[in-house]
Amino acid sequence: MIAGLTIAAFSALAVAIFVATLTQRLSGQGLGMVGAPVVAIIAPEHLPSTLLILGLLIGAGAISLDVSAINWREARPGLAGRAVGGFIGAGIAALVIDPDLFAVIVAIIILVAIALTLSGLKVAITPVSLSIAGATAGIMGTLTAVGAPPMAILYSGEEAKRSRAMQNLFFLWGMFWSLGSLTFLGLVDRSDLMLALALAPAAIFALIISRPVAGLMDGRSIKPYALGASAIGAVTLLWRACA
Repeated sequence: MIAGLTIAAFSALAVAIFVATLTQRLSGQGLGMVGAPVVAIIAPEHLPSTLLILGLLIGAGAISLDVSAINWREARPGLAGRAVGGFIGAGIAALVIDPDLFAVIVAIIILVAIALTLSGLKVAITPVSLSIAGATAGIMGTLTAVGAPPMAILYSGEEAKRSRAMQNLFFLWGMFWSLGSLTFLGLVDRSDLMLALALAPAAIFALIISRPVAGLMDGRSIKPYALGASAIGAVTLLWRACA
């Protein structure tokens, strides 16, 4: 047993975290959309807390590789909105008790997030749009650890490094506020932390190899693969919850 899970279950989680971390680093989104369905199926009691704890490590590592591309002044409205959304999402999470209901919510949010990512919607980057996107991402991210799509829509037309850097900044900030809000409400416990620590090497390894992989992926998109994996996980989760 590792962190209360069988070796097979833990290994599946570690692989999912590795893939999700690599996707997050390379595209600015992916930890929640790829990782959340797997965690919800294998260890639902650790969602979203364990992913949020890992998100602090992953976000910090991703930002350190692209920090020069961050526009701190531009980011302020989005950061404020993300903090507010985190508190709102934590309040909603405190009201959700039924595991099957929570699984359905996770699956639906992931499918909506996929649809938003594929929509091709273009929104101008303004203080108002950043605030709204930040708040929406905060609610989604706190409930399920899937909060990237609102910001991904805003930065979809930007240069790759800038887009990745800004999204990872909002991601890290969001992990901090979402986790803090859930901890304040007593929804994070020691077992969540222990599982996150056990899975951390998979995330660190993904961050280490992400730099050479980024060079190999220049001009290519990993989005279809990430969205495909997310969709399969969400549909599987929905089927299990409703069966």
